[in-house]
Amino acid sequence: MERQYKHLSSPITIGQKTFRNRMFSAPMGGTDITNDGCIGPKSTAFYELRAKGGAAAVTVSECMVHKTDGSHAYRLDESILNSLAGATYAADAIRRHGAIPSLELSHSGMFAGTYMTDKTKQHELVQYGPCDTVRADGVKVKALDEELITEIVHAYGHVASLAKRAGFEMVMIHGGHGWLINQFLSPLFNHREDEYGGSLENRCRFAIRVLKSVREAVGPDFLIEFRMSGSEFTEGGYGLEDGIEIAKMIEPYVDIIHVSAGTYQKTFGITHPSMFEEHGRNVFLAAEIKKHVSKPVATIGGLNDPEQLEDIIASGKADIVYMARALLADPFLPRKVVENRPEEIVKCLRCFTCMAERAATSTRRCTVNPLIGREIEGNEIQPAPTKRKVVVVGGGPGGLYAAYTAARRGHDVTLYEKENEVGGILKSEQAISFKHEMYELSGTYALLAKRAGVHFKMNTEATKALIEKENPYTVIIATGSTPLVPPIPGLKGDNVIVVNDYYKEKDKETDHVVVFGGGLAGCECAIHLGMEGKHVELVEMRDQLAVDANIRHRPLLLAQIDKYVKAHTGLKGLEVTSNGILCEDKDGNKVTIEGTTVICALGQCSTTKTVEELQDTAPFVRVIGDAAKVSTITNAVYWGYHAALDI
Repeated sequence: MERQYKHLSSPITIGQKTFRNRMFSAPMGGTDITNDGCIGPKSTAFYELRAKGGAAAVTVSECMVHKTDGSHAYRLDESILNSLAGATYAADAIRRHGAIPSLELSHSGMFAGTYMTDKTKQHELVQYGPCDTVRADGVKVKALDEELITEIVHAYGHVASLAKRAGFEMVMIHGGHGWLINQFLSPLFNHREDEYGGSLENRCRFAIRVLKSVREAVGPDFLIEFRMSGSEFTEGGYGLEDGIEIAKMIEPYVDIIHVSAGTYQKTFGITHPSMFEEHGRNVFLAAEIKKHVSKPVATIGGLNDPEQLEDIIASGKADIVYMARALLADPFLPRKVVENRPEEIVKCLRCFTCMAERAATSTRRCTVNPLIGREIEGNEIQPAPTKRKVVVVGGGPGGLYAAYTAARRGHDVTLYEKENEVGGILKSEQAISFKHEMYELSGTYALLAKRAGVHFKMNTEATKALIEKENPYTVIIATGSTPLVPPIPGLKGDNVIVVNDYYKEKDKETDHVVVFGGGLAGCECAIHLGMEGKHVELVEMRDQLAVDANIRHRPLLLAQIDKYVKAHTGLKGLEVTSNGILCEDKDGNKVTIEGTTVICALGQCSTTKTVEELQDTAPFVRVIGDAAKVSTITNAVYWGYHAALDI
């Protein structure tokens, strides 16, 4: 068989280990961490899914090595009941599917404790870092003395030996992203005047001591990977030139140099490239460092396209590509690449639902993959005991995923879509430059559904009479929502474009645009227009913009608003005119926000009329997505998936 992506699919041997391809699963926090830091069964299933999906290595994240780090992840300590056992089960779950299990070892340093401490008591904390300081949130940081440094260095080695004992075949030492080792490497954090501070050689001393300790503990044949930031991309931090020198200094002590970027605290949207960044925006760091070292180099950062991944390996920019969010969206991406099925890859949207859910509820969730965080419930679609006739009404993301899932269970599924193209509300995303993957999602879901056997009836409105004639057992109503256009004078004028229709009416826009509505949809459209060079004003009645955006995406979005858009909050729109929007502020003053084109982005409302008409057309009827409650793509897909499982 000729592999379509032969470089990406080719094995790589490092030391005495052969990895089956060049696609590795990057560290991602699991889903059930016990109070004493054990890896729970849900987390084991979470990591196992990436191994089943074909990743060559799967890294469990993060294992904290020392008691001074009261942080947010796992422990590996033989004195804690089930700690070693939990790690062993996780390593075995990865290895039995042909992937190499790796464990990331870390210490959060001055940022330890942030995740697990009552925020009202943070002033009582004392954290440890390279220097005495006070964090921005008021937490005191105490400089590590030589005794504690030595203790932590030994702890890295000891935990690495336990990882080896548990069945892991590699450890990743986390030396990037603003955690403790990076704090020593970085002039942003490290102002010491002893042998650990000042020159770059001194700032590397702690990292090298850690690596020597790990090597002594695990022996010569066990793989050690070092994760570093190639550049910190922040004022006061180090740049690529220092990144190259760091890589050269640590090279003798490692088997793989893993080049990431940034610091978690200051450059979140670079360390985890947002939808506003180019895919692979950090690859150049690895490519440049690779010119100066002989050990294999790995790259990471917003990678999800096999064409780009193949080019990275084929052109020699890196030897290995790491993916995290891309393997949440589609854990089987590596298998689809190796098996020449790239068109079936469900791509990550870089929407940060996964990381926002992690921060908000300590769980995992993915917009496009309802399995994430719930892998232990069963990630294999089981055939239905009784095959049924199923009708899905509406070809948006929820309806498509419901139809796909029902067909995989063996049901006879027909999907009715009243328009000539599936996608629902996702069709509107095709005109937003940084959200095109969201538009592409509907095409991927439709392809998967067709290959699973779903019958598509396009340009067909599913009336009560039509469905009753079909006589299905199940009807899944996924008719979505419609734009909210309140009775404001002028809002239906010729100079107004409803945001859902922007992709069809782009030719109506002028160079001076007012976006009416500062929710997520309005803000993202405004940013896109600003990127196109338009003069963009944004009007929002509330005091804050994008309150419906998740907590990870929102700060990055607001930064783009500041860059491209002039925003006005606390203004109530009274009338749309040919010159803009007449508004009223909280004091009753009238003000006109000028613009010759108005984009109406005032929200959505459920299609209740259709739901009411179809409610009694079958024994089993389920309403999902915006048709049930205006919400998110995440919920539409999740509800659609489970509606199909419930048949």
